[in-house]
Amino acid sequence: MFNFDYFLAPAIQISKNMFQKNNPKITNAWTMYDWANSAFSLVITSAVFPGYSESITKNDDGSSEITFLGLTLKNTVIFEYAASLAFFLIALISPILTAIADYSGRKKAFMQFFCLLGGSACLMLTLFKNLATLHWGVLGYMLGLIGFAGSIVFNNSYLPDIATDDQFDYLSAKAFARGYIGSVILLVISLAMIIFSKELGFTDATLAPRISFGLTGLWWIGFAQYSFYYMPSNVYQKKAVGNWILNGFKELAKVWKELQPLRYLKRFVLAFFFYNMAVQTVMYLATFFAKDELQMEQQSLIIVVLLIQLVAVAGSYIFSIISDKKGNTYSLRIAVLVWIGICIGAYFVKSAISFYALAGVVGLVMGGIQSLSRATYAKLMPETTDTASFFSFYDASDKISTALGIFVYGAIHHLTGTMRNSVLALMMFFVVGLIVLFFIPSKKSYQKRFE
Repeated sequence: MFNFDYFLAPAIQISKNMFQKNNPKITNAWTMYDWANSAFSLVITSAVFPGYSESITKNDDGSSEITFLGLTLKNTVIFEYAASLAFFLIALISPILTAIADYSGRKKAFMQFFCLLGGSACLMLTLFKNLATLHWGVLGYMLGLIGFAGSIVFNNSYLPDIATDDQFDYLSAKAFARGYIGSVILLVISLAMIIFSKELGFTDATLAPRISFGLTGLWWIGFAQYSFYYMPSNVYQKKAVGNWILNGFKELAKVWKELQPLRYLKRFVLAFFFYNMAVQTVMYLATFFAKDELQMEQQSLIIVVLLIQLVAVAGSYIFSIISDKKGNTYSLRIAVLVWIGICIGAYFVKSAISFYALAGVVGLVMGGIQSLSRATYAKLMPETTDTASFFSFYDASDKISTALGIFVYGAIHHLTGTMRNSVLALMMFFVVGLIVLFFIPSKKSYQKRFE
C-alpha cells in the first residue's frame, strides 16, 4: 500500500550488497504495471471519454462552440488545450521529483503517489455528466493525465535497475504488449456495459460511461498493487539525510553534468522529441480526427481503437525482433518512415474503410516505436544509480513534445477549421526526427560508457 513515510526528510550511502538483476518475479511485476495503467490511456484518452465529452458538452441548440473560463472555444479544443497544459505541468515538476526520488531512494513511493492521483482522477470523472459539470471533466482529465505521466517516468526508470541491457528491448515490448491486452479487456467490459445499459436498468444515458471511468481508476490502482508488492523500494539502499529539496536540486545538477558528454544520448533525445511530438498527438487525438473529419459514429471509433490495440501487441514484438537483428536506431528509422506514410494517408483519407486500414498500420508501429524508444534510451544511459533523474530528461522530452504537439495540432485546427492541416504539421515533426536518427549509430547493445 502507499506509504507517506517515504516523503519524510531525506547524503546518500550505497550498500555494497548490489541488487540482483533479471529476477523473473520483479521483471514480471514491472511489465504488469503497463497492464494496470494502460487502461487509462485507452478508456480515458482514446476510446470512451473523447466521444463522451464531445457529445455532452454541446449547447441546447446542438452547437459545439461553448464558453469555459471566459473563453469561447469548440468543445474538443478545450480538452486539447487541457491535455497540453497537463503535460507542460508534469514536464516542469518531473525533473525535480525524480532527483529527490533518486537522492532519497524513494522512487517507488513517488510512483505510488502518481498512481493514486491518476486513479482518483478517474473516479472524479464520474461527476462529469453534462455541460454544467464541465469543470469536473476538465479537472479530472488533467489530473488523470498528470498521474499517468508522473507514474510512467518512475516506472520507466526501473528498467535499467532491474534488468541487464540485453533484456531491455524484450521487456519493454512485453510490458507494452501486456498494457494493450489489459486495456482491451477493460474496454470490452466498459463497452458491454454501455451497449447494454438499458438492459442493465440504467435510465441515465451518461451513467454507463461514467461507471467505466470509475472502473478505470479502480483497475489502475488495484492491479498496480501487484507491481508495487514485488518491485523493490530502494534498489541501491540509499539513505537520505538533510534537506531533501535542496539535495534534490543538487542531484539534478549532477545528472545534468553527467549528461553533457553523452552526445549520442543527447541526439536521441532530440530525435525522440520531434517524432514523439507527432506520435503522442496521434494517440490522443486520432478519435477526434475520425469523428470531426469523417463523421464516424462512436461504435465505429471503438472498433478503430480496438484494432489499433490488438495490432500493437504484434507490433511491439516485431520491432523488438528487428532491433535484435539490425540495432535500435535502424528499427526506429523504419518505424518513423512508416509514420510519415501514415500522415500522408491521413491527410487524404475520405472513407471509414480506408481509415480502418490506416488504423491497422498505426497499431503496428505505435507499439514498436514506444517500446523501442524506452529501451534505446536505457541502453544509451551510463552506468548510474540515478536512473530516475536520467529518465526525467527522457520524460521531460516526452511530455513537453506531447504538450507542444497537441497544442500545435489544436491551434492549427482552431485557426483553419480542419484537422487535416494539423496532420501535415505532424508529418514534418516525423521528418525532423528521422533526420536526427541517421546521426546515431544503430547497435543491438550499446556500451554504457559508449560516449
